[in-house]
Amino acid sequence: MFQTNTGVLIAFTAYLLLMLAIGIYYYRSQQELSDYILGGRSLGPWITSMSAEASDMSGWMLMGLPGFAYSTGISAFWTAFGLALGTYLNWNYVSIRLRNYTEIANNSLTMPDYLKNRFHDESNLIRLISAVFILIFFLIYTSSGFVAGGKLFEIVFGMDYFTALLAGASVVVIYTFLGGFLAVCWTDFIQGCMMFLAIVLVPVAGSIYAGGFDVILERVAATSPQLLDLVPDKGPAGIIAIISAIGWGLGYFGQPHILVRFMAIQDASELHKAKHIAMTWVIISLSAAVFVGLVGKVVLTTPLIGADSEKVFLIMSEQLFPPFLSGLIWSAVLAAIMSTASSQLLVTASAISKDFYHTFIRTHASEKELIYISRITVLAVSAVAIYLALDPDNYILTMVAYAWAGFGAAFGPTILLSLFWKKMTKNGALAGIIVGGVTVLIWKQFAWFDLYEIVPGFLFSLLAIILISLWEGGPDMSIQKEFDKAVHFKQKISKIDSED
Repeated sequence: MFQTNTGVLIAFTAYLLLMLAIGIYYYRSQQELSDYILGGRSLGPWITSMSAEASDMSGWMLMGLPGFAYSTGISAFWTAFGLALGTYLNWNYVSIRLRNYTEIANNSLTMPDYLKNRFHDESNLIRLISAVFILIFFLIYTSSGFVAGGKLFEIVFGMDYFTALLAGASVVVIYTFLGGFLAVCWTDFIQGCMMFLAIVLVPVAGSIYAGGFDVILERVAATSPQLLDLVPDKGPAGIIAIISAIGWGLGYFGQPHILVRFMAIQDASELHKAKHIAMTWVIISLSAAVFVGLVGKVVLTTPLIGADSEKVFLIMSEQLFPPFLSGLIWSAVLAAIMSTASSQLLVTASAISKDFYHTFIRTHASEKELIYISRITVLAVSAVAIYLALDPDNYILTMVAYAWAGFGAAFGPTILLSLFWKKMTKNGALAGIIVGGVTVLIWKQFAWFDLYEIVPGFLFSLLAIILISLWEGGPDMSIQKEFDKAVHFKQKISKIDSED
């Protein structure tokens, strides 16, 4: 189906070399652990917004979601709607308060670090439990990125899947290993721009190729009319499917690789600017991703079956554009994969180095030693993720959905209530993390009612936090005073936002 072309290889190789060069450049700038895992809180609004969305919308936006739309039609818009809504709520309500609270709470560098400091947990139990769940779900999430990378390298370079998997993973690992947070954020900015242009360009070019979007709709209506039904199943199963799709939006409040971008911005008052940039990017990109699936139904003459449906974007790109341009577009797919996988590796490394190693093994470890441990963690986690990615028939979107639900249910309610409810206790937070994470792990195995596991996981976690916190009567006054300080600072920033 694909022919490796010199123009494709030149474009693809040039992009890879640029990403590696950025990693090498920032390798020299890291003197402290905060530089490696949070960039010294030095990001501006453009880098913050584009980095957050690029690390959020991984290879699943260019491969998984278009493939889902190719198979199910415009009902995939419910997933896009849930994601856009969750993105807005996260930027609008969580970003500023989390940025300020993490600085007030002893300048917390990681999410487990923040939860430990937020609840004054001297036992470090909440930090340990958080690090364990981060490791579990990021292994699955990172593995999905490596699957996408393996399929991409398999196509571009004509490799067998295993060799392609190793090659794609190696690129991500090398520049994350070398460059740390700033390298990841700057490459995310470049990658976010490339992803946006590619996901918009392909369906537009496909529509023009087919004779216009009206022609696309007419031909889909003639051959597969069910794909144009926003609610294909009008019964209870259809309602559950819509709830599950919109439920994706609940995941945003607990995604460590997105939340850390809010923590890293230099000035919290810049977050309202970043929100506008991010929402524009998200709404256009997600809409275009769904249209790729519909346009592909008409443009592609050979039907895509099973997991191959997730290659619709790649195949359309090769068919519609000359080799060098299709190579750049395929580079955008790699950009999507690299941006998320690198962010996940970095958050996992920070959780292991700071929240486990530094806390429980070597409390007097130097900054250089902690950076070294972080880099070793990147290698170790990557090795396990590669092992999980060995099956080429894995669905990218299915793997992402599992990990997304795990983070959303385990950490989403905990983060939200920690920022907005003064009476929340440490044991309430612990109960929320454990109940949410375990619910997802169990529900996934049984798939009760075909309901996406994030929905019951999020609700049970929320309930556990509230019940335990009320039963304990709330935290001590020092924690409540610290909460009031964070809220007061949020109100100052909100005034700036409203005057803008």
